[in-house]
Amino acid sequence: MFRDTSAQDRPLAVAPPWRRRLPLAAAAAALLLLALLVLPGLRRVLSTGGSVAASRLTIATVQRGSFTRDISAEGRVIAAVSPTLYAPAAGTVMLKVRAGDRVEKDAVLAELVSPELTNRLAQEKAQLGGLDIDWQRAQLEARRQQISVQESYDRAAVERNTAQRELERSRKAFELGAYSELQVLRNEDALAKAELALAHAGQERELEPEAIRFDVQSKKLARDRQALLVADLERQVAALSLRAPVAGQIGQLLVAERANVARDAPLITVVDLSALELELKVPESLARELAVGMPAEISGGGQWQGEVSGVAPEVVAGQVAARVRFTGAKPEGLRQNQRLAVRILLDERRDVLTLARGGYVEQDGGRIVYVVHDGVAERRAVRLGAIGIDKVEIVEGLTAGDEVVVSGADAFDQADRVLIAR
Repeated sequence: MFRDTSAQDRPLAVAPPWRRRLPLAAAAAALLLLALLVLPGLRRVLSTGGSVAASRLTIATVQRGSFTRDISAEGRVIAAVSPTLYAPAAGTVMLKVRAGDRVEKDAVLAELVSPELTNRLAQEKAQLGGLDIDWQRAQLEARRQQISVQESYDRAAVERNTAQRELERSRKAFELGAYSELQVLRNEDALAKAELALAHAGQERELEPEAIRFDVQSKKLARDRQALLVADLERQVAALSLRAPVAGQIGQLLVAERANVARDAPLITVVDLSALELELKVPESLARELAVGMPAEISGGGQWQGEVSGVAPEVVAGQVAARVRFTGAKPEGLRQNQRLAVRILLDERRDVLTLARGGYVEQDGGRIVYVVHDGVAERRAVRLGAIGIDKVEIVEGLTAGDEVVVSGADAFDQADRVLIAR
């Protein structure tokens, strides 16, 4: 007898057909449910122009509130009044101060030794003395000439009276037969001659004062001209003592002690510490909105109020220089060229839509942004208003609460819809 496997076999029960199809049906139902869940996301993926990682993007929310437009920059402290003293003449400089010394107004800062100028002043003073003597001599001569003219007139008057009396006596003598007619005629001629001499002496007496006055006036004008020249030279000699035009501090000594300098050479700068301003550089795009009188805030070891005092009319290297002066309490202890932070207020608006500033301002002229919704960034047209340092006013196209891609949108490649991968 051979052994077989009949003792190990066991009959199995046959399952109904419907039970054999149950796992297939469950698998099909699971696949259907999965398809229903994945289909919306799949449709979004298929409808977008690509996918960009969220880590490459900066997303901000549109908010409603106040909008302040300002300019922030770093300013350099400068003196609004910082005069430079120049040499009024060629000479040798004798310094009386050192750099950093505090000085009062009109204090002597340096002496300029100019032998040429002082010698010229002495010469002109001597000439003035000579002209003054000439003027006094002319006045004396004028009085003498007036006396002489008056004497000539008086003599002519006496001679005329003498001729008149002689004519009367000769006529009486002629009537008595003592004088001839010829003698009477001679006396008449003598009277006419005396009257003519008197008339000429009278005219000379009237004209002589004018001639004398002209001569004296000419001498006086020459003397006055020389006096003005001497006064100007005295002023130049007095200017050799260089005095502080303002109270302040010595900024720089531009020459060495006992140096020989030429006329108009710069010597010393004086800084007026009571009138300080800030000089700052503003980008050309923002400078056109600056105006004198705009309020400013200055900070750096404290906070002070100021205002724009000037804007340069030219652009240098894409920037415009502006000046800000202190309007309230002035800070103490500031130094020339010290750096301070400056914030200039351009505009302030309330209850407006604002969005953080980003690359969208420069892209497409600021007319297009990407709004994020359900993980998809959609392209949308907007209209921007005022643009500030960190915020931008939204005039049209967005509402409060919208999430917008403010930077990184250049990776979207102008697509209408882009999936944002988390």
